[in-house]
Amino acid sequence: MTTARIAIVEDHLLQRTRTEELLARAGGYEIVFSGESAPEFTRWAEAAPRAERPHLLLLDLMVDRQPSVNPAQIEVLVKGGLKVLVLSALASPALVRQVVRAGVSGIVGKRDSEDDILAAVAAVLGGDEWMTTELASVIAGDPERPALSVQEERALVLYASGLSVDELAAAMNIGRETAKQYLDRVKKKYASVGIPVRSKLDYGRVAWADGYLDPSLPSEG
Repeated sequence: MTTARIAIVEDHLLQRTRTEELLARAGGYEIVFSGESAPEFTRWAEAAPRAERPHLLLLDLMVDRQPSVNPAQIEVLVKGGLKVLVLSALASPALVRQVVRAGVSGIVGKRDSEDDILAAVAAVLGGDEWMTTELASVIAGDPERPALSVQEERALVLYASGLSVDELAAAMNIGRETAKQYLDRVKKKYASVGIPVRSKLDYGRVAWADGYLDPSLPSEG
């Protein structure tokens, strides 16, 4: 039986550790990389001997206080022969749609069962694709929800999570005024569908209501 080499990109230590344990318990998998961000993985992969490079990258898309995954980089990895399975909270459907177009082999939600995660890993490694009907519906988007750009979604998620405007700008590697512009665009787009967003609490309310944040998780700040 051939052992499949797997890389994990997940910024939350508890989730990453549990994913490692899950794969180790299943057997037949070797974790060759486990880290917090896609750029960190890319640097490692460029230096790793071919015999140690992974067959599959299990990838979280949204990373706290760092840039989100770059779909163009994912496309490069996929064209290089790497299979990519997204393990995501699906906080940014627009970003998920972009990485699907970039060629990822599957999407599995963080709320899915551990059995589903293992089934998705096995399916993708076997050359199949993985996406449940429920996930496809989430990715397709709610037609009643304002259509935010990836950067606007990122700004909303970070600001609603508790970051200040200055911290948001630093996390997105943009200027303070640009960060304010993104938040203002979010406010105007919600206003256009009759949903007022006037305070930081309002940003949190719409982020939770529309699935950009999990309200069961603690916010920062």
